[in-house]
Amino acid sequence: MIVTRIRSAFLAGVRGLALMLMAVTASVVLFTFTVVSLALIPVGIGLFATPAVLTLLRSYAGRRRLLAAEWSDVAVPSPYRPMPADLRGGFVGQVERCALILKDPATWRDLLWLLVDMTAGCVSALLPAALFLYPVESLVLAAGLWRLFTEGGAYWYGPVAVHSQGTALLAVAFGLAVFAGSLRFNPALLRAHFALSRSLLGPTREMTLARRVDRLTETRHDAVDASAAELRRIERDLHDGAQARLVAMGMNLGTIEALVEKDPAQAKKLLAMARASSAEALTELRDLVRGIHPPVLAERGLGDAVRALALRLPVETEVTVNLSGRAGAPVESAAYFAVGEVLTNAVKHSGADRIHADVQHTDGMLRISVTDNGQGGAAFGAGSGLSGIERRLGTFDGVLAVSSPAGGPTTVTMEIPCALS
Repeated sequence: MIVTRIRSAFLAGVRGLALMLMAVTASVVLFTFTVVSLALIPVGIGLFATPAVLTLLRSYAGRRRLLAAEWSDVAVPSPYRPMPADLRGGFVGQVERCALILKDPATWRDLLWLLVDMTAGCVSALLPAALFLYPVESLVLAAGLWRLFTEGGAYWYGPVAVHSQGTALLAVAFGLAVFAGSLRFNPALLRAHFALSRSLLGPTREMTLARRVDRLTETRHDAVDASAAELRRIERDLHDGAQARLVAMGMNLGTIEALVEKDPAQAKKLLAMARASSAEALTELRDLVRGIHPPVLAERGLGDAVRALALRLPVETEVTVNLSGRAGAPVESAAYFAVGEVLTNAVKHSGADRIHADVQHTDGMLRISVTDNGQGGAAFGAGSGLSGIERRLGTFDGVLAVSSPAGGPTTVTMEIPCALS
């Protein structure tokens, strides 16, 4: 336990020292370059220099966000507005790019963060290192070197006036207290430094709300498009399938009415054909209903519905389910069809002979992962349908992640925030 604490305090001190060095070098240099490039905008040079410097600043701030997550588990989301993909080239495009970057509120917050980082941030980063290293001075004094520091009078080590070996030992006692404090507080001090950075590097409440509105607008359009496409599919299936068979059956019945007395044998044949057509129409209607909302999903929930999907696949598929309840019907439906499309893609394109699907709910998140031992290489926009799945999940604030190195395996992970009932 004590070894772990010493290690954590030491790491916090070293990392704080590294952050302090970055604050007094990189932050100062970037702040200077940014101010100079902004000042040169009226003469035209800044139109070309400012986007490059601010891009470098964003990269530097992004690195600090990454360190916050890696060193102190402090999540700092990126607040920048996305840049349009259709920016023009040449001088006009450069002016547009410069204007867009300068209109982004996050740009000015980055500049303010540089000021804070080279002042208060520098001090807060140095504290863990100072607390860990300061006790070393007390050991130096207790080793007899206090005589070198007291020629002109007492040497103050914290609140202790060192002027003899006894007071040097008192300094060691104070140093041990400081060391104990560093063991307890160093990781928290490092987190406090990153919390200070997060207050400026992270998005404000207004930025978060604006991004949320944009996200909802996008997912609403996707949902409307998906609903329209689903309606067109249902209309097409009804027109080409069950409706055509019912029309043919009605024509057969009309012919049967004319033949029932003249040619009973032919009428029986047509009745048999009509009966077969009605059975096929009923099967197609059931398939259509299953495609809209499968009965097994409505009756037994997502876990059993995914198991039923797996049973119909021509590839050996194992399904693991860990659900303590049921999600809302829209979430279950979206998850079911997303899993169905992922499984279909795995069978068609991966060349796998084994698939594993895992369905679970943890930390308020429905997580579904599908792994196959195929050839890999799955990617967005490669005709795999993954972009469509991502849009389907985006309606519910869900996300899709794909890991598919060449040679496999491929793992598709879907997450949808929801509660179980």
